[in-house]
Amino acid sequence: MIKHIVFWKLHAEANGLSKAENAAAIKEKLENLQGQIEGLIKIEVGINFVESAEASDLVLYSEFESKEALNYYQQHPLHKACMPFIAEARSERRVVDYEL
Repeated sequence: MIKHIVFWKLHAEANGLSKAENAAAIKEKLENLQGQIEGLIKIEVGINFVESAEASDLVLYSEFESKEALNYYQQHPLHKACMPFIAEARSERRVVDYEL
């Protein structure tokens, strides 16, 4: 099993929306991928509620059947459709992929 975890810091405003509105929209867009992409076992997005200089604003936690499934997800049109919105909203991105 592959775990794919992404942390984002968001701009105060982007896409014509506030940080909170963008976080909610990103959560909805990504969680709507559940059941839509083969090999994606689980997808969950959390919105941070603690203000701290070290904190990220948003986290994606996802599980995949294999490395190939993760690669398939990353190239899938439904996932790629989310990327421009997220890219506009984010000021920073960190990612960790690991295998169990």
